[in-house]
Amino acid sequence: MTTAVAIFGGGCFWCLEAVFQQVKGVHHVTSGYAGGARPNPTYEQICTGVSGHAEVVKLDFDPSIISFSQLLDVFYGIHDPTTLNRQGNDVGTQYRSVIYCQNAEQRQIAEAYIAELQSSGLVKSPIVTEVSDAVTFYPAEAYHQNYFANHPNQGYCQMVVAPKVHKLKQYFTEWVK
Repeated sequence: MTTAVAIFGGGCFWCLEAVFQQVKGVHHVTSGYAGGARPNPTYEQICTGVSGHAEVVKLDFDPSIISFSQLLDVFYGIHDPTTLNRQGNDVGTQYRSVIYCQNAEQRQIAEAYIAELQSSGLVKSPIVTEVSDAVTFYPAEAYHQNYFANHPNQGYCQMVVAPKVHKLKQYFTEWVK
């Protein structure tokens, strides 16, 4: 089995984690932090926005089952890439739309995808997704891992996470486990 890594940030990592855990070919999803200057950040440090980190998910996936481009379809299908440092009521640089590319091929695919999406007319405002080279990934605290699976009835999960999981199942049926 071939395994590749993708790191995406697009709002609260609980949302991205819950969605990507449902995608065929994604073997493991880890919520965490990336893109800041502080080593080994904690949730309390990043939620102030001053550490520079984004809430992200690290995906271990099999590119023979799902391609990086198809992962981008899901990523852009479940968050708004036109709102700078914001997804819904989650506001701050830690909620920015970002792709941390693991290699030159991922960067080329991500940049071409964004250019095509922007020119398609499907997105009316400029796409603000940051496309950056790979940086150190720090796993989030244990209580953040598998959050939706462990707390499906929690208010945020019901109001924000569940609709994104539903959207995946409605629009990306061929990629759902």
